Amino acid sequence: MAAHPYAVILGMMGAGKTRVGKEVAHMLHLPFADADAEIEREVGMKIPAYFEQYGEPAFREVEADVIADFLEDFDGIFSLGGGAPMTPSTQRELAAYIDRGGKVVYLDADPQEAMERANRGGGRPMLNGDANARWKKLYKQRDPVFHEVSNVHVHTRGLTPQGAAKKVIDMVSQRIVHVDGAAIEPYVVAIGEGSMNRLVDVLGTKPRKIALIHTQPVQRHSDRARALLRQGGYDVSDIVIPDAEPGKTITVANGIWERLGNEGFTRSDAVVGLGGGAATDLAGFVAATWMRGIRYVNCPTSLLAMVDASTGGKTGINTPQGKNLVGSFYTPAGVLADVTTLSSLPNDIFIEGLGEVAKSGFIRDTEILHILEEHASELKHFDGQTFLGSPLEEVVAELIERTVRVKAYHVSSDLKEKGLREFLNYGHTLGHAIEKLEHFRWRHGNAVAVGMVYAAELANIMGLIDRDVVDYHRSLLSSLGLPISWNGGSFEDVLALMHRDKKARGNELRFVVLDSIGHVVHLDNPSTEDVKEAFRRIQQ
Repeated sequence: MAAHPYAVILGMMGAGKTRVGKEVAHMLHLPFADADAEIEREVGMKIPAYFEQYGEPAFREVEADVIADFLEDFDGIFSLGGGAPMTPSTQRELAAYIDRGGKVVYLDADPQEAMERANRGGGRPMLNGDANARWKKLYKQRDPVFHEVSNVHVHTRGLTPQGAAKKVIDMVSQRIVHVDGAAIEPYVVAIGEGSMNRLVDVLGTKPRKIALIHTQPVQRHSDRARALLRQGGYDVSDIVIPDAEPGKTITVANGIWERLGNEGFTRSDAVVGLGGGAATDLAGFVAATWMRGIRYVNCPTSLLAMVDASTGGKTGINTPQGKNLVGSFYTPAGVLADVTTLSSLPNDIFIEGLGEVAKSGFIRDTEILHILEEHASELKHFDGQTFLGSPLEEVVAELIERTVRVKAYHVSSDLKEKGLREFLNYGHTLGHAIEKLEHFRWRHGNAVAVGMVYAAELANIMGLIDRDVVDYHRSLLSSLGLPISWNGGSFEDVLALMHRDKKARGNELRFVVLDSIGHVVHLDNPSTEDVKEAFRRIQQ
């Protein structure tokens, strides 16, 4: 099988493609090739001389052939000339390279910095005459094309070549999940180290004010986000909310609405939610309701938030009557799951997130379950201090990506939870009841873990699955350090809350259960005796 480049770098003249590309190659111990240098080797003369003798069309033809060859048979970092992506055949070759898993990086430099470097470099036929005027004209033509043909966009304003190279490496190594569908404004979930660096790109140039909504425990991560936002030229309003479920109330939301009003937030401004699942839920709800909906980006900092709350477009707050009873379906402009934030997670908060990861394995992607089995001990003994750079980091990144893909599959077909999306609620009917009866002292992922065991027991009672499937739930979840039983309330209280569940239809209960591992079905209105027997089994 032919090799293909680790990354292809493009950008305007003076963007630093060659310098940054060489730094990237050096850091990754990969070869580097520059298309212009390869063309000069091919034609046996300098590019300005070739331009003068044969003209631009002949040069572009040679350039396209050289690029096509390197995209097929070069395994390092490959830098293109400024005008190369404007050639239709090269655009097609780049699209095919992306389809094969390639990364095309648009190195987007500050225009003033790029013009100065381009002028200093000399030897650029496309800048003959008034160089700055020519550069600006070319930028206007090329920038939209560069955006279209690339799948990684790296701003380098104010960065050294080494800093820009590190940013390129971080962004190229990230895992990307595209979420789209008939009723959804498409967005991207970026997973990996440094994905928060995409914040300015995702927000765009339209917003002027940004409400950065976060909790106190993630202060160091919110400091980083604030610095990125200010570097991007936004006016940042820092809004700290209570941690976990106490932050998801109408009182907290109202306080934020008052601030947005007092500080003049308009429909073109935006919200960034940074923190765990409760923080991203609240931030999304505020964004969905302010002026009937403004742009928002989620930066989840816990495993649970990365795989569940921050993706899918569910936003909401709790009421005294139950969890998430007030909210909306409102998709984010992007989700940036920066795994560096997991290094600050306590062990028990990390493990909680594995409940939602396992759920996605049980309902659809069984490879998730195999990965959890294989790495159960390392996951159970997660230590944020040693996480980054360890083999476990790649395991966790894959689990996040797979779980997000499961969620994207259900959300893209059913944004507003009319059918298919309900299957994401496996384990949640009892799980939400546990959270309410425990006054939210139980964390969501732990409650869902018990809820999945309950759903498996109920499915077994109904004859849908064998006992060994129930035992597999118990053994896998236990091996990860998740709870599999609960004794904190009466059946009568639980049953009353189950009847308030969003899946309930009238006075009839509805559960999501398995009929085999990896396949879910609805179970409508089982008998109270069966529901009670399943409850008895999870009390043991």
